[in-house]
Amino acid sequence: MGGSKLRRYGSTGRTRTMCLAALGVVKVATPDQIRRLMCPGTKDAATVRGGLKDLEAERLVVSPGSAVRVNEAGVRVTEKLWTLTPAGLEAAAVVLNRPAREMGGTAKAAAASGAKHARAVTDVLDAFLQTPPEPTQPVVRKHQLAPAAPPADPPARPEGLGPLTAWSTEAVLPVGGTFLSPARGSLRADMVFASPGHEVVPLLFVEVDNGTEGPPIVADKIERYRRFFARRVPTGTGNGRDVPLWRTIWPATGREGYPPVALVFTKNVGQLAMQARMREVGELARDHWRGIWEGDSHTPQGQKPDGYRDYDGKVPLLATTLRLLAANGPHGPVWWRYGHTSWQTLADALDNPDDYRAYSVRAEARRKAQEAALERARREREEELRRLEAAKWACPTCQRYVYPADDLTPGGECRPCLNYRERAAAETAQEQPDQPPTGGGIFGRRRRT
Repeated sequence: MGGSKLRRYGSTGRTRTMCLAALGVVKVATPDQIRRLMCPGTKDAATVRGGLKDLEAERLVVSPGSAVRVNEAGVRVTEKLWTLTPAGLEAAAVVLNRPAREMGGTAKAAAASGAKHARAVTDVLDAFLQTPPEPTQPVVRKHQLAPAAPPADPPARPEGLGPLTAWSTEAVLPVGGTFLSPARGSLRADMVFASPGHEVVPLLFVEVDNGTEGPPIVADKIERYRRFFARRVPTGTGNGRDVPLWRTIWPATGREGYPPVALVFTKNVGQLAMQARMREVGELARDHWRGIWEGDSHTPQGQKPDGYRDYDGKVPLLATTLRLLAANGPHGPVWWRYGHTSWQTLADALDNPDDYRAYSVRAEARRKAQEAALERARREREEELRRLEAAKWACPTCQRYVYPADDLTPGGECRPCLNYRERAAAETAQEQPDQPPTGGGIFGRRRRT
């Protein structure tokens, strides 16, 4: 990224535009964070620092504070924090193609105090974006005896969730009042990804957890998210219909229920401690994410009762850690969806395998299986009838058609004729007189005494 002689620090227009775009989204960041967000292929943050200093000369950015971080070598490094001025905020709005009223504040006060949370949000955004590093051409130095060696290919990064222009930070979510004047109890989403038509997630709200707030406070945020998502306003068309307030700003999700909310835990603690915190937050927020079970009262006898969970009015709640997100990207198996049983990809975590849609598929499968069983029974009956028709004969007595049966002789009389013969034989036997006794009675010979 070559420099320019038109600026004191030799920055290019592209570099300055990248700085404005990054600060327009995250509001406050260090030069190294901007480098990772926008141009991770560069060797260091010198290019970004030059762009920021040239923008400072134009009074578009300012550095009201600094922050300390530990680099890869374990050395503590102090870096300046940069943010936009009001004029810079307007310039960033032009770069991002957003209305100036949607840009929010300059976060100057946060930068002055170290902006710990804001820096964590920027790190999370970097993990979401996974900006592909582009190789840079080495600068040819004066009196260079040999050409510089070609740069090595930068390491590949997993697929990200972008572009940067689809992200915003510190989005106001009014549970009452307006977006410009929210009522007490409203909250600000740390990050929002909005990309209409995105195949996986057109809309995603992100909360960054530094571990500084207790689980009840984090769970309370989910309750306020639910209250905001439930809020409805008139359409303004005069048809008497209301629409969700969030739909007046952001695109539809394409799924049942409210938009998904992702919790990203950034504090570097042990695995057991992290899992315990994630579980506690989920338990405290259970009423806000868990669907209501609707049992099927028409389940066939002998089968396991079926049903589905109704997620209408519930918040799809996901969780991950910054470490997992940075290593595997947002589309990797890094998401724990509360109510699911394993780590999943983003697409699988957003799915509801136990909702009405999935239940209707099972119900349709059962209906088709029942229809197939009835069809098999019908064909078996027809085949049996064909077999009987082929084996029938005429009764030699009454000429009725006789169908095979276990108690009938093939070619013999039909059952009515046989029954008639049996009744006739029984009646004849009853009409015959008893035979006289022999050797006894009145006229029998007496035994001599």
